[in-house]
Amino acid sequence: MIVEICASNFESARIAQECGADRIELCTDLGVGGLTPSRESIQKVTTELDIPINVLVRPRKGNFVYSEVEFHEMLDTIEFCRELNCAGVVSGVLTQENEIDFERTKHLVKASEGMEFTFHRAFDEVADPISALNSLIALGVDRLLSSGLELNAADGIPLLKQLQEHSAGRIEIMPGAGINETNAQLFKVAGFQSIHLSAIKKGIAINSMFETGVEGVSDSEIIKKVITIVR
Repeated sequence: MIVEICASNFESARIAQECGADRIELCTDLGVGGLTPSRESIQKVTTELDIPINVLVRPRKGNFVYSEVEFHEMLDTIEFCRELNCAGVVSGVLTQENEIDFERTKHLVKASEGMEFTFHRAFDEVADPISALNSLIALGVDRLLSSGLELNAADGIPLLKQLQEHSAGRIEIMPGAGINETNAQLFKVAGFQSIHLSAIKKGIAINSMFETGVEGVSDSEIIKKVITIVR
């Protein structure tokens, strides 16, 4: 099982690599659900570490409906990631009606050609998850990161399994949100091929989908325990 660590700083990314994680989602500002990291951070991590790096492309907190200026900023970030040979990007756009913004996401996917494209947890705000998944499949998205529309992915397992069955191998479903050493086994038993977690030990929980209140450095012991459990 692939273990992806959501790292909001270089130290977390370094720890993840040393502990044997498979991949990094690099971001900043986990307290608001993650935002695009600085270009300095992207460059440092990609040049000093060997682990595959997928960069979160989310220009601001709040909803996932973006202005033209914000959208072009996202495209510029993707081009920067391409120049640094990043493994992939993690992004996505919704409409005002909480549906997949097909045309804008299509542009993001095209801009990411040669890199993996993961549609992030904007999906957890959609009104119709099966219809939204069909859109992502049609767009050729490689992976969906989702909590199953719940605050905690463990609670979203029934929908996540439904999404995985519906996908029929056309897109990878990667659970994420609240995964740790106490519940990682649930996702292995449920048949998922990868999981996403920050592995941060301490944080103040906020009852909001994208404001976690969690900041800090990934804990090596949590990463090691999760890896032991799921492999």
